[in-house]
Amino acid sequence: MGCNRNCGLLTGAVIGAVLAIFGGVLIPVGDNLIGKAIEKEAVIANGTIAFDNWLVPGSSVYRQFWIFHVQNPTEVLENGSRPKLEQRGPYTYRVRYLAKENITENSDGTISYMLPNAARFEPDMSVGTENDTITCLNLAVVAAPALYTNAFIQLLLNTWIKSSKSSMLQNRTVKEILWGYKDPFLNKVPFPLDPVLGVFYPYNGTYDGLYRVYTGKEDISKTAIIESYKNKRNLSYWEGYCDLVNGTDGASFPPFVKKDQVLRFFSSDICRSIYGVFQGKQNVKGIPLYRFSVPREAFASPVEVGDNYCFCTEEVISQNCTAAGVLDISACKGGRPVYISLPHFLHASESILNDVEGLSPNEKEHETFLDVEPTTGFTLQFAKRLQVNLLVKPAKKIEALSKVKKPYVFPILWLNESAVIGDAKAEMFRKKVSGRVQMLSLLQMVLIITGSVVFLAFLGSYFICRSKKLK
Repeated sequence: MGCNRNCGLLTGAVIGAVLAIFGGVLIPVGDNLIGKAIEKEAVIANGTIAFDNWLVPGSSVYRQFWIFHVQNPTEVLENGSRPKLEQRGPYTYRVRYLAKENITENSDGTISYMLPNAARFEPDMSVGTENDTITCLNLAVVAAPALYTNAFIQLLLNTWIKSSKSSMLQNRTVKEILWGYKDPFLNKVPFPLDPVLGVFYPYNGTYDGLYRVYTGKEDISKTAIIESYKNKRNLSYWEGYCDLVNGTDGASFPPFVKKDQVLRFFSSDICRSIYGVFQGKQNVKGIPLYRFSVPREAFASPVEVGDNYCFCTEEVISQNCTAAGVLDISACKGGRPVYISLPHFLHASESILNDVEGLSPNEKEHETFLDVEPTTGFTLQFAKRLQVNLLVKPAKKIEALSKVKKPYVFPILWLNESAVIGDAKAEMFRKKVSGRVQMLSLLQMVLIITGSVVFLAFLGSYFICRSKKLK
């Protein structure tokens, strides 16, 4: 009887040990199986989950605009006062809803494509109509002295500006500011130039690219990484490594993302590559994600972050490369004095923020982030936020700018381009990817914990019985 009991207890302990060992063995075996399945579905090839999401975004992408309205135009024009700004918006457009075009699979493990640009107004997601009128900066007048520095040419420009009755500020509709209008000053210029301009003109019907990215077939660690942009690996806008096209386009990254990684991605909107660092965990529609945000250091001055030295291309606004928070992208915009920043000059130096009134930088509302599913590398939620500004500076030969006291960066608008995975896509993702990963992890833990408890319980009971027998 005693033998049977002891044998039964030892058998139970052995079974518990086997369960625990099996659970432990499942970790590398299961991870290997999942890894192979993910590698199969994460490559950009016809028929994979990655390809379907790559061809057309798996969720609706919206671009919201807040346009800065000048509340004190008379004081600005007559006295050169600081502009008092009020943001008006959002005015929302759906973008990125067209499939990639001119898709070509190449023999070197890459795939090429063009990204079509299209924007469709969404009145139900906007505060008003596209015909709302805003008092804003006159784009053509302000850009003139930067494009034409010669004094004689500026005298001619001044004549055409005056005859067109243009000034430093103007009243324009939302639609005109964003997508273009015929400028009266440019229309007076007797040279062959396009008199139409707008912050994003031309946009609808245009293309971004040519992009050439790695499919991941030959090396899964390169999936979606940009091999070249417009047939070049550099941009010709910056010096040194700042000019390189690095990372992906942000829509996805190579699979098996780690928290300590730096995720690099290229944005043609800001004419440079940038990066995100791990900020924390998120859960979107039942799917665990890693949040990577663009850190303050990405727009810091070279004095603080030495690696940013090659993004400093001018000395006035940057105060000899000591100020932070704005990026001169005029080289990317045909010489027009366009400066990019985070909304409301988030993380910018006080000297830049104090040149205007009415801004309230807020990290929660104005930061850029990507929520990435770590196993596949897919970005399932994101918010890309940036502000478009123009450099305003005095020009003695141009009367419309004669009251400007010093050069400063004038905000025009800021935007939030965002998306979150749709319900149907999220359900599919949970079933095919995250659900299976979670189920396997749960099974591993249950086996290890159950096996360990059973092993200890039966082994402990065996020793207790044996000690009683010896007594």
